[in-house]
Amino acid sequence: MLDLAKSGESEGRWIRADWQTAGRGRLGREWESPPGNLYASVLTRLQPTDPPAATLGFVAAVALHQTLKTLAPVAGKTLFIKWPNDIVSDGAKLSGILLERTGDAVVTGFGVNLARHPDLADRKTTSLLALSGDAIAPPAFLDTLAPVYARIVDQWRMQGVEEVLSAWHACAHPLGTALAVSLPDGARLEGAYDGLAQGGALNLRLADGSVRAIHAGDVFLV
Repeated sequence: MLDLAKSGESEGRWIRADWQTAGRGRLGREWESPPGNLYASVLTRLQPTDPPAATLGFVAAVALHQTLKTLAPVAGKTLFIKWPNDIVSDGAKLSGILLERTGDAVVTGFGVNLARHPDLADRKTTSLLALSGDAIAPPAFLDTLAPVYARIVDQWRMQGVEEVLSAWHACAHPLGTALAVSLPDGARLEGAYDGLAQGGALNLRLADGSVRAIHAGDVFLV
């Protein structure tokens, strides 16, 4: 998709793969990509008046959460967004979202465990099939996700990022949720979720009462 973005492909183009041989998650991690799950990317072209590009991650998370609730309402009752854009159920990761930028183009990649989920040593995972018993084919899932994402991108542009962040809050872990954060430099912090800072950074209230804004890191429920 990045090559298409560089060649001038227009906004709204989606690409879906049946499987991937070199799937990547956040911070360069491998993302296991067996058949039966969703692996899809969409292109957004930034306009001069758009909110910050990084906040498209919140757009994607809200769109994905709404899609899951529509297609699997029983499972949807247990799902929430973990900062910044993972969808989890009972602490188990269902999906991941990755943003990459080149010039005025942002490629938003979605990986959703529809039928299968990997066994990982450092975190729990789950699949939509395990949660709901329903097998949703990736093309059908994308048919629902694509228009939802387009609608929320329009909202992001026309109403501003605060409207999207408000929708994100309604789907996310509640205030006071105990979190641990592994920072890019290897440090680890523990505290409580204290809302979002301007631009979508995570506010983490530490044991001494101070609040630290987290702009990047791995977040775990504790």
